[in-house]
Amino acid sequence: MIRNVGMLDRALRVILGLVLLAFALGYIAPGTGYNWLGWIGIVPLLTALFGYCPAYTLLGLSTCPMEPRKN
Repeated sequence: MIRNVGMLDRALRVILGLVLLAFALGYIAPGTGYNWLGWIGIVPLLTALFGYCPAYTLLGLSTCPMEPRKN
């Protein structure tokens, strides 16, 4: 897998993932009935962990800076 998620993007994904999981566990707005939606927070955490986003591949995007070529 080629990394296509840059460091700033990864940091934002970790923050978003943690906030969504806190919502799922009831730390944010407990008892709303929609807390189960917070489990979607696993996706941004995994994409940040691996540095790869399948959606970016499909769209041809990358926030990861290019590494210099070794000749």
